[in-house]
Amino acid sequence: MKCESELALLSKLERVSLPTLGHFLEDGFMSYEVRSLVPGARVVGTAVTLKLASPNAYAVNRALAVLRPGDVLVIDCCGNRTHACVGAVTGTALQSVGAKGVIVDGLVTDITELKEMRLPVFARGTTALTTKKIDADGSAVNVPILCGGVEIHPGQIIVADDNGVLFSPSMLQQQRLTQHSPLTPPNLPSWPG
Repeated sequence: MKCESELALLSKLERVSLPTLGHFLEDGFMSYEVRSLVPGARVVGTAVTLKLASPNAYAVNRALAVLRPGDVLVIDCCGNRTHACVGAVTGTALQSVGAKGVIVDGLVTDITELKEMRLPVFARGTTALTTKKIDADGSAVNVPILCGGVEIHPGQIIVADDNGVLFSPSMLQQQRLTQHSPLTPPNLPSWPG
């Protein structure tokens, strides 16, 4: 269950432009290579992380099992740029539990179906080669991961849209944002008239 201050921050982040946050923050932005594959998608939620050490479909299923409404599945494919770990079936599972979307430092498949579902998907690209029903060691759910050049911890806040992906700033950056940023509208003079 999210605390009241986290819910308030999530609500504020729903209303602010990601590039506007880029004026106030320097850290937490993923590499531009991980991009929206469903145009117009926007995500604000909390991370459930998956370190996918091999093309292991069972590990993806274990991550799906812990998702709750408002979560975003974030997958570190550990450098694998050949196998897709998310497709239409995984997308349907994400939607059925109320997940906000998926971010993959790797590849996805079934992009036509994912677009039709309007599931926010952020990844490096697509492929027809997919994960297999293997249960290899090394994968783990809800552990710190490296995704798109950013270290991500379970529960971090995520903001993503067509412009990029931002993982929650540190507490110091959150304080700076809430004190003087688009999250707190300034007192601007009214236009005459």
